Amino acid sequence: MGTFRTTAEWKQLDANHHLHPFTDFNDYQNNHGRIIERAEHIYIYDTDGKQMLDAMSGLWCCSLGYSQPEIAEAVHAQFQKLPYYNNFFQCSNTPAVELAEKLVQMTPKQFTHVFFTNSGSEANDTNIRLIRRYWDTKKQPKKRIILARTNAYHGSTIASASLGGFEFVHDQFETLPYVQHITDPNWYHNGGDLTSDEFGLHAARELEKRIDLLGEENIAAFIAEPIQGAGGVIVPPDTYWPEVRRILNERDILFVSDEVICGFGRTGNMFGCETYGMEPDLLTFAKAVTNGFQPLGGVMVSDKVAEVITADGGEFGHGFTYSGHPITCAAALATLNIMERDKFVDHVANDVGPYLQKQWSALGDHPIVGHVRGVGMLGSIELVRNKESRERLEGDQKSGGICREFCVANGLIMRAVGDSMIISPPFVSSHAEIDLLIARATKSLDQTAEYYSV
Repeated sequence: MGTFRTTAEWKQLDANHHLHPFTDFNDYQNNHGRIIERAEHIYIYDTDGKQMLDAMSGLWCCSLGYSQPEIAEAVHAQFQKLPYYNNFFQCSNTPAVELAEKLVQMTPKQFTHVFFTNSGSEANDTNIRLIRRYWDTKKQPKKRIILARTNAYHGSTIASASLGGFEFVHDQFETLPYVQHITDPNWYHNGGDLTSDEFGLHAARELEKRIDLLGEENIAAFIAEPIQGAGGVIVPPDTYWPEVRRILNERDILFVSDEVICGFGRTGNMFGCETYGMEPDLLTFAKAVTNGFQPLGGVMVSDKVAEVITADGGEFGHGFTYSGHPITCAAALATLNIMERDKFVDHVANDVGPYLQKQWSALGDHPIVGHVRGVGMLGSIELVRNKESRERLEGDQKSGGICREFCVANGLIMRAVGDSMIISPPFVSSHAEIDLLIARATKSLDQTAEYYSV
């Protein structure tokens, strides 16, 4: 703390000792990363003082931006009162109890209970445990298989990464044998000659086909993000979720809505499942619940599930040292109070969200943008050399990384997912700041086009 070092020294020290998530360790030894030193509003600053507009809200989490002193004050006050105590052994703490009540009030009406974790990964691990517990207690032990989707992201532990649908991740460990994947609803990548609506039905019915193939009596649950974030902000066709709802309503299978990215206003509703008219039995949350200022996740548990697991079965052998940590819960309570008091969900639905989508969609006119997707405060563009054939700028999905580096040079943080560029800007962004985001993105696209001689 307070040590003065040059940027070069910070970078070398970082490379010497710090193993980063989702990073090529060998490459990082030679191509050091940026060292972020401070943040204000929607901007981050590196150790050279370079300002960058953070169009990713950190990692999808700082929805209210970086300048929220009320959250810091709530954390400080809780530090003074009760900095830590566990929730094991017939104990609880007042912030955890208060937050549990608050979350039940904010989530769809079927949710009556919450299990706290430290992250979305741990929450999805918890979902697996709750799903197993539910079916065992109901004396249906054959229900073991959990269905998920390709290009889904549900976390990076062995269990949650098994639920995720990234092959390169699965190649690095032995996945859970009772998780299977169906096609994701990315029309631009997977739709072929089908219209968007036709493909939406086709992708949804892949779920029905897999259930029928394996037998409903063997399927425990289906887990899905309302919009697949890390997969490239995959906004499903309009026909997709209504057909999934029909399929699930006709069968006795639990549905888990992973709201780690979409939850707490990102889609223009409090939760993405509400945007798409879905009624999940379990709901995963994390990230924006504390505005990213403290690590907190959890699972909202519906009355349908809670009635079963609280009625019988003995001790539930699962939990974490920091489940319901009083300081993280205090941060969440302050965050949710700001979100409700300042009507940020309405703001996303009726003001900044529509403005962003209007400006973002105009990028579709750029020569190297083949497809534009977006809902609320989420957006994605596909980079191509030829709009008609959808030919990519380069093989091996490298063009996004090239565009990302131009973005950073131009003072903009956008994320590259293969040949897609994605955004998830803070809700506190002004219209002028959205215009600045678009201007810097356009400049970066121009430079990418020039790089590839388009």
